[in-house]
Amino acid sequence: MPTFTRFLRPSALALSLVLPAAALAQEPSAAPSAPAAAAATPAAKPAPDTVVARVNGAPITQGDLTIAGEDPALSLPGVDEASKQGLLVDYMIDLRVGAQAADAAKVGETPEFKRKLAYFRDKLLLDDYLEQEAKKTATPDAAKALYDQTVKSMKPEEEVHARHILVDNEAEAKKIAARVKGGEDFAKAAGELSKDPGSKTEGGDLGWFTKERMVAPFAEAAFKMSPGQVSDPVKTQFGWHVIKVEEKRTKPIPSFDEMKEQVDQYLTRKAQQDVILKLREAAKVERTDAVPTAPAPITAPPADAKKP
Repeated sequence: MPTFTRFLRPSALALSLVLPAAALAQEPSAAPSAPAAAAATPAAKPAPDTVVARVNGAPITQGDLTIAGEDPALSLPGVDEASKQGLLVDYMIDLRVGAQAADAAKVGETPEFKRKLAYFRDKLLLDDYLEQEAKKTATPDAAKALYDQTVKSMKPEEEVHARHILVDNEAEAKKIAARVKGGEDFAKAAGELSKDPGSKTEGGDLGWFTKERMVAPFAEAAFKMSPGQVSDPVKTQFGWHVIKVEEKRTKPIPSFDEMKEQVDQYLTRKAQQDVILKLREAAKVERTDAVPTAPAPITAPPADAKKP
């Protein structure tokens, strides 16, 4: 349940609980005809200064709703835009009613509130400024250039797709190895006998992995094997393994589209960090708090000192 629903009136709260469940309960219907589909296209949002409600004469605008909708605490996954609009209007009405009451009670005149207001003003200013500055550096061209540079430095890496059966002792592992080498279905045996809860239900399937992702004895054995081969028992700190290699390949290099989000995040964070460092270097900063001092080094006692 979204955090903000605790502030809503009962009708809005009920609506926020009912909508996701109702959406899941609906039976899939046939695709609408072209005219119907066109009619169902959502209308453009009103202009930011469009008044959607008033509270004691004070307007609430579409721009207010847009800002509220960007608050992570007000996220409403699975709720359609029209319903979300109604919930946000209800939320903003409750927020404005409460704020007006707090204002009348002079809550905003306390020193503590003024400190909070100054803090959040600075924080919002900084967030918007960093976002604005990062856009100048974290451009599509910069993202593509960073991707191309990174790809050039990547070395081909081998991957193995394998299954395993994990048991407690070598004798049991030897019996299982003999059975599967004799033709018994490996996946079926893993489902019945393996002690690894993570892969047992998948027939012992571990998926694709590179050598460094597995403990050394297991990796050494798996990467020496050929596809279709079953190992002798292999001991690790987890127990005894019987391994079957399904496939081998050179790990594919992820495409730019697959990496774009990560590249953009890296460029944005770096750009913002560079901005802060540059601002700090140019600013005159004076710390008046007590700067922590390093603890004194521990020296050896004199040779003639007696033990307690």
